[in-house]
Amino acid sequence: MSEPVRPAVFPGGRELFRLDPEVAHLNHGSFGAVPLPVREAQAALRARADADPDTFFIGVPERLAAARGRVAARLGADPDGLAFISNATEGANLALDAIPLADGDEILVTDHGYGTVVAAAARRAPLTTVALDPHLPDEDAVRETVLAALTPRTRVAVLDHISSPTARLIASPQLLTDLAERGVTTVVDGAHAPGMLADPLAGGADFWFGNLHKWGYAPPGSALFAAAPAHRDRVRPLVPSWEDGHGFPRSVENRATTDYTGWLAAPEGLDLLERLGAAEVRAHNSALAGHGADLLARIPGLTPLPYTDGLAMRTLRLPPGVAETQEAARALREELAARLRIRVLIWPWPGGGGIRICAQVYNRAEEYERLAAALGPFLAR
Repeated sequence: MSEPVRPAVFPGGRELFRLDPEVAHLNHGSFGAVPLPVREAQAALRARADADPDTFFIGVPERLAAARGRVAARLGADPDGLAFISNATEGANLALDAIPLADGDEILVTDHGYGTVVAAAARRAPLTTVALDPHLPDEDAVRETVLAALTPRTRVAVLDHISSPTARLIASPQLLTDLAERGVTTVVDGAHAPGMLADPLAGGADFWFGNLHKWGYAPPGSALFAAAPAHRDRVRPLVPSWEDGHGFPRSVENRATTDYTGWLAAPEGLDLLERLGAAEVRAHNSALAGHGADLLARIPGLTPLPYTDGLAMRTLRLPPGVAETQEAARALREELAARLRIRVLIWPWPGGGGIRICAQVYNRAEEYERLAAALGPFLAR
């Protein structure tokens, strides 16, 4: 078997971050990492807030509107339909609270959905859970499986844009169109979309939310919520504030004296992505993740899963009996971190869990080679 071609190092990528060089950080998709220029921008904002709190906080709504406009321009979004929020789970609750439901209505979710997002749906209505075989070959197979699970009572579908554990596209534009034609309101969890996808809001979902702190280089706690025009009047903040009278999006963004500096610095992350060359970053990250997956696929018992071209994450199934429960997956993840100094996502699944690797401009081919060399003997113990 020929050796896979090693992707080149992204010029200056590692120097943009202050990550522990002793750890192979192959799990960017879980928490992200903040580049130095964005950290510096946030620090400057905090200094301004500390120097003159009255002026800073009185001007927060206008500052947020300006930052939101910059983000919207980068993402091709309508700034009037966009709001800063803290995370995807908040976005799910905002969306589901804005959808009128009657007794007997049901919400469709998939078994790839993020746990707290699915929990938010379960608070509103009975769930229909679609079992998506991780080995489904393509987007059409995913779409057909979701549509086949609809019932006459399905009113809402909560779908991942890119699934967190299996790193594949689920809420494709065609699926969103098909659901709209059937009268189903669509709520899309785009946690991994901003920064990884060139057009993260494509498809026209009724509600969409996504994190900026993963692939958009923003500080932690920076996310977006988008609502189509027909729904905006019904969007209400989860906690009332003095800005409620202004309506969406301003009412959703107001958090009294919270730390707004992450949101205000978020445009700097997307600006940095553009300076680096967004297309070049995406191509590099996808190629590097693919290189890592090719190496891991050589380990006996590991099976690569189908993936969507261009994504910076890849997943493989682990052997039967490994990481089949949440507790076992967590234990394996932490043991890999403690013993091998490698960070990956291990996710549970009956019949054998999975391993997800990510790639970012700070990663290098040798980190995946180190994982591949160590993982086989580690699992065989």
